[in-house]
Amino acid sequence: MITILEMLAGVSALAGVIIVLAITYALVRKQLPTFPKKVIEVKKIKEQPKRRIKEMSKEKGESITFNDIFMFMIAVPLVLLWVGFAGFVIHSGLQDDSVLEQIEGYTTLIAILGGPALLIIKDALDVWKQEQAEKTAFYKMKAQSVIDYNAKAQEQAQMIEAKEQEQQHKMQLKK
Repeated sequence: MITILEMLAGVSALAGVIIVLAITYALVRKQLPTFPKKVIEVKKIKEQPKRRIKEMSKEKGESITFNDIFMFMIAVPLVLLWVGFAGFVIHSGLQDDSVLEQIEGYTTLIAILGGPALLIIKDALDVWKQEQAEKTAFYKMKAQSVIDYNAKAQEQAQMIEAKEQEQQHKMQLKK
């Protein structure tokens, strides 16, 4: 039982180190100058003068915030630890009767880890729901724009056809 807990702790520590390295890499990469890349982009524009593509500057992109660091350093490992430990207790309880004798201590630990973990999961789901609502609103607006565009194009085509018929009628009356 102790070896599994040690392995779980080692995996959590490794995941934490990987996350720290990823965040550090992102911060360092953001701070480095992008001179060679901009020179290449200028050469591409000179080679293809007819086709210009406007790209958003990476400097205007979103930066890593304290909340991002908090989520990756504390929230994600906490949730993974909580789920892993709960699964371990369930598995051990089914295999070993001595675990069932000490189940109160295990459930207390699961509850202590579970409180913050459940709040984090709830907040993550709320953010996901908000993103889905924004996507839905965007697609509704996009669909309405397409409908409006098609209606105006049809209206314009009908108006052009009516003007042509009116012009033809005037030309026939002059004859």
